[in-house]
Amino acid sequence: MIERYAEVAGEKAITEIVALAQDLQDLRILHVNSTYHGGGVAGMLRSLVPLMDAVGLEAHWTLLFGDPLVFATTKALHNALQGEEAELDEVGLKAYLETNRFFAAYAPISHDVVIIHDPQPLPSITFRRKRELWIWRCHIDLSSPNEQVWRLLKPYILRYDAAVVSAEGFRRAGLPRLTTVIPPAIDPFSPINRELSPEEIEAKLSQYGIPLDKPLLVQVSRFDKWKDPLGVLEVYRRVRERADCRLVMLGNMAGDDPEGPEIFARVEERARSLPDVHLVTETDELLVNALQRAAAVVLQLSIREGFGLTVSEALWKGTPVVATAVGGIPLQIRDGENGFLVGSRDYAAAADRILSLLHDPRLRDRMGEAGREHVRRNFLITRLLRDWLELLREFF
Repeated sequence: MIERYAEVAGEKAITEIVALAQDLQDLRILHVNSTYHGGGVAGMLRSLVPLMDAVGLEAHWTLLFGDPLVFATTKALHNALQGEEAELDEVGLKAYLETNRFFAAYAPISHDVVIIHDPQPLPSITFRRKRELWIWRCHIDLSSPNEQVWRLLKPYILRYDAAVVSAEGFRRAGLPRLTTVIPPAIDPFSPINRELSPEEIEAKLSQYGIPLDKPLLVQVSRFDKWKDPLGVLEVYRRVRERADCRLVMLGNMAGDDPEGPEIFARVEERARSLPDVHLVTETDELLVNALQRAAAVVLQLSIREGFGLTVSEALWKGTPVVATAVGGIPLQIRDGENGFLVGSRDYAAAADRILSLLHDPRLRDRMGEAGREHVRRNFLITRLLRDWLELLREFF
């Protein structure tokens, strides 16, 4: 299985991965998060876990399940870690901790390493006798967390042997002494990224009633306030005044994000006043793939962003991206080379950059080629696997 990646990552990269894995044979690893779909974490785990197995480790993946009260609380914690004022109550916090207590008591943990993803299962380490290596993988933008919530979560975080963040700017006091940066990555052979023929692209878009008679602007993101979907509509309104185009906003509703339906309702109401806007809430990876390939420009106008893996997905497909310079996005976009970076909520600048791409096909092609090569060198799943193997070798 790992050998097929040589055609995109190169034989040298695969040889290095196999060598790194030699001392880790049969190491048992458990990944824990809170949803099987809806966002980049689940998408990466669907590829990373089998690849860990393929090089000789024994990797597993399990979920922390919770009720709406628990996920309302974890969403508030997520928002607070990204700088929002905390709105927590004792009932929700108690339910959060009890869910983690139950998980710790009954989850099938018989591994050498437990990797906990994000805040949802974070406190579970507290409720069991720790015999394993525990790593907290935080995918959230920690550059300016709410201090009240940071103090609340810090006692759990400091129980971990190590932490992993997505960008250098997310390191901060209160993380374990061994905190390392491992940016996310894409799997070029997954349904969301595999090659599609023009006929496949047209058929998939036709299935959802999306014509190709106008240039497409596309944002693929959960309907989440941090992705600024209302701002996307405002940018589109400005672009539409000067260029005939169509907007597609695709975002599913993850089970651990109770704010999604409310945000979507606001977006839907605003979109009614604009022409040629398509809102899609289906979970369809081939549709994501087709849209990112068919788009003239992909947008990622996040206010806060841990990484924004949809940027690398689009760049891999040769599509230029206009995005905000927040979180891990500047790691992926070299401004003016493979896309454009703008300030958060700078809608005028975003519209101008989009228009420059719409009016210059050669610029789109040049940026598209540069974007694909940048991802090939830096953000393929093989690099992610190698980084994890290097971290684990520090302990085993």
